[in-house]
Amino acid sequence: MTIASTVEIELPSPAPGTQRRLRVHRYGAPGSRPKAYFQAALHADEIPGLLVAQHLLHQLEQARTENRIIGEIVVVPVANPIGLSQHLNGRLLGRFDFESTGNFNRGFPDLATVAAERLRGRLSIDPTTNVNRIREVLRAALAEQQAVRETSVLKRTLLEWAIDADYVFDLHCDSESLLHLYASRWHGEIARDLGADLGAEAILLEDDPGGGPFDEACAGPWWKLRALLGEEKPIPLACFATTVELRGQSDVRDDYAAADAAALMGFLQRRGVIAGDPGPLPQPRCEPTPLEGVDVLTAPAAGVLVYRKQLGDPVRTGEVVAEIADLFGEPLGAARLEIRAQTDGLLFARMIERLARPGQKFCKVAGRDPLAYRQAGKLLED
Repeated sequence: MTIASTVEIELPSPAPGTQRRLRVHRYGAPGSRPKAYFQAALHADEIPGLLVAQHLLHQLEQARTENRIIGEIVVVPVANPIGLSQHLNGRLLGRFDFESTGNFNRGFPDLATVAAERLRGRLSIDPTTNVNRIREVLRAALAEQQAVRETSVLKRTLLEWAIDADYVFDLHCDSESLLHLYASRWHGEIARDLGADLGAEAILLEDDPGGGPFDEACAGPWWKLRALLGEEKPIPLACFATTVELRGQSDVRDDYAAADAAALMGFLQRRGVIAGDPGPLPQPRCEPTPLEGVDVLTAPAAGVLVYRKQLGDPVRTGEVVAEIADLFGEPLGAARLEIRAQTDGLLFARMIERLARPGQKFCKVAGRDPLAYRQAGKLLED
């Protein structure tokens, strides 16, 4: 029977009498390849991933009893116990750390620069040898990262389990959305295959999203090292990392979660992590588009948000996507501000709240062409 283990990791106590911990499930022999890593609800108020992780564990348990685990699979089913404890007036607020360290999915370390210095002159002509050496250096560099606060230790611990993985899946959701995913433009083909398995309606490819999200911390060192050292010796892009947005915050359903987990299992089968026949790859529902091509609509004033386009609707440049009802405007009872799209594309995500604030980003349209106002390094919302 396939090896399986569970590890409990205590986080630093934030206050006397308080202690939180991470639970990590591992399938397969440590060090087996390929390695896949999953975590759910790093943004702790994004609940669909928590349920998907449960279904995934159930299906992995079955694969374990059938001795079908080939590589190593790590699952952190509750990636952010800190955020899960953050309630204010009865509402769970798990996107930002109450200790004022910011967004839980920002600020992960970029290990490429320090790794490049340690690897210079040490790479060989053999790509496999280089992959192993780079992973060793990345693990060592990460272990040297100073972390004292509970949130800092949480982030470092999660990255320690994922930094040497071949495949990394960070399970999130949007406010209201279709299923979509983010990945590096270097991995467009893999992202397209994953999107086909999941039935993704949008696949957003990024180059420099900015902010230091978890997926980039895992996959980014490889293409950054290639840029820094690639002419010296061959450096494969040995980690595919993706942020999977599992629809909207209210889409917590067993049928969705079971299907999503089965799709992830199918992807692992196609990549040789798990034995078995996943069947033919489903027809993709979309082609990848650039993250710079996402039109993020912004409210120009405060008021009641009224959508004129719905999730899944095609949108044309210049079309009215939503209106802001000005509650004190003229003419009385009929004052509206129209907000128009700046691209042709698909409306794939929007804000669930219907009271907008000035400057609030409330809707996303995935377009094929980069937009002038979308700048590399500033592509992710807070």
